[in-house]
Amino acid sequence: MSSGKVGHASGGNHLEQFLLLAKSTRGAAVVALIQQALESPAIFVYGDLLEMSSVVELQGTENEKYFNLLQFFTYGTLADYKKNQSQLPPLTPLQLIKLKQLTLISLAGQSKTISYGVLLTELDISSLRELEDLIIEAIYGDIIRGKLDQKNSLLEVEFAIGRDIRENEVGGLVSVLQQWSDGCENVLATIEDQVCKANGAVQENDKMKKKISDEVESLKKALSAEMSESSKGFSAKKGGKGRSEER
Repeated sequence: MSSGKVGHASGGNHLEQFLLLAKSTRGAAVVALIQQALESPAIFVYGDLLEMSSVVELQGTENEKYFNLLQFFTYGTLADYKKNQSQLPPLTPLQLIKLKQLTLISLAGQSKTISYGVLLTELDISSLRELEDLIIEAIYGDIIRGKLDQKNSLLEVEFAIGRDIRENEVGGLVSVLQQWSDGCENVLATIEDQVCKANGAVQENDKMKKKISDEVESLKKALSAEMSESSKGFSAKKGGKGRSEER
């Protein structure tokens, strides 16, 4: 199953060329094709090539080790290769770089922050300069996105392209996605509850504002009426005093 094509379309286009060639080749020619695909700087998913009939037919032959090598590039890491190195073909310099890049992608897909110590070990690199060059090249190649925190010796990951996954790993992936989905639903429910509470608070606030407005309006009317009455009384007193003086 090839999950890594999304986000790296150019790699998919390059792999298509190898898939077309694999349909019409057999034996040693398929081995050469695999070697070229593993060295290609634009291909990072190999599941479709691994499933081609001409590639599958390498099993049980003297070239089976190349089928196994392709499996490690499809699903594995540099550490996996080193554990089985005696049973596999030696890597060319370009293939070694590719397997390190694939290992970096796997690590970046597992954690948002990766220490230099882990990277140096998993990528079998002894030089910080070489490590940072590999990471920078991966970022420019858009197979990962992130930044180097040299002060704290960390790689901060923002994105990594997908890799192929084995069929027996699909269940675990579905479980993780289900947990993520459940988490999203819980967050959504919490947000909706907060919105309802906020709307309720707004309604109560509007009611209070209306009540205060009505009370202020009533007070204004009462004051206006009282002032009107006072004005009438004052006018009446003034009129009576004037008549008294005339007498």
